Amino acid sequence: MGASIELENLSKRYPGNPSPAVDDVSMEIRPGETVVFVGPSGCGKSTTLKMINRLIEPSSGRIRIDDQDVTRIDPVKLRRKVGYAIQSSGLFPHMTVAENIALVPKMVGWSKARVRDRVEEMLDLVGLDPKEFHGRYPRRLSGGQQQRVGVARALAADPPVLLMDEPFGAVDPITRDHLQDELIRLQHELHKTIVFVTHDFDEAIKLGDRIAVLRERSHIAQFDTPEAILTNPADDFVSGFVGAGAALKRLNLTRVRDVGIAGFPTVSVDDPLQTIFDRLRGGPHNELLMLDRRGRPYKWLRRGDLMRAKGSLARAGQLVHDTVTRDATLHDALEAVLIDSSGRVAVTGRRGEYIGVVDMETLMNSVHEMLEADRLTAIEHQHDLEEARHHRTEAELEGGA
Repeated sequence: MGASIELENLSKRYPGNPSPAVDDVSMEIRPGETVVFVGPSGCGKSTTLKMINRLIEPSSGRIRIDDQDVTRIDPVKLRRKVGYAIQSSGLFPHMTVAENIALVPKMVGWSKARVRDRVEEMLDLVGLDPKEFHGRYPRRLSGGQQQRVGVARALAADPPVLLMDEPFGAVDPITRDHLQDELIRLQHELHKTIVFVTHDFDEAIKLGDRIAVLRERSHIAQFDTPEAILTNPADDFVSGFVGAGAALKRLNLTRVRDVGIAGFPTVSVDDPLQTIFDRLRGGPHNELLMLDRRGRPYKWLRRGDLMRAKGSLARAGQLVHDTVTRDATLHDALEAVLIDSSGRVAVTGRRGEYIGVVDMETLMNSVHEMLEADRLTAIEHQHDLEEARHHRTEAELEGGA
């Protein structure tokens, strides 16, 4: 479980600089909450994050984790209790994946058996096969795999707090989406307190229970839920971060698991051609989803593809370009549907196994429901403003009388 974090009048000043890098920041973060710091480059968000585990020592102020003043304890011991994940994973290149993950548990004195079990558990938790990845070195991993191992290492000693400094900033957009989904899934299971730094407002909306929009020197422009910031930005600075298309950005607030995941007829790459023909002829769709030998989406097969196959499926069908998990946002799902020509996207589990599909009709119905809810909220807000204005006018008239 997570721990509460309280920042009290936290400041950081560097010698020779007349202005503080971070100036008098106060904030309370609840146990098990994901809070995202978002703001322009150089505003002090990473500095604020690093003061929580004292990688940067505060010049003044207090940091409390579960009511313990961590500015008064040994910083090395503190860092062993606070997970830390950074951009490009920060893995030690001369250590295997297992050795990287085992680092902190060994430092805090866990037994060899417990460390070994924990490494396997953490690899499985982040969706990497322990048998396949245990002995690999970081250079033999993709960028996304490295980031998964970095998260596993940060969580290995079961810290209540996880600090993440733009951890997904150096990977391609598709990998980044999947890593974000993985973090959401992990948080559902682990309930850590996560403080996450990004300059990407869409990422903040997708991941944060609450978002702290920071001005220069980490002054808090607004600290609220994603819904509240999207619908009622505090000022022009926050509106600039929200940007155009606030209604579309709200697609990042709803998950695939919250809408209808439907079944869809599937076949395996090992099925005989005649079986596949029979499934297509006998089913309600003119299309099938072919799964590979590990049950993962591989190809969309249409009747016409099979007619042209002439006894071989090697060149038939359309490869599945993208999939989403249950923790993906509707924005991710809509993007995947638009990229794929099938009009639907396959939903997969932790190891990429097929679960179901979400189609365009389901997504558009959800969008219309969201826009209608926004419209009703705006009408209510306008009604409240008019009522408040009416009461003020009455009070002013009575005061004049």
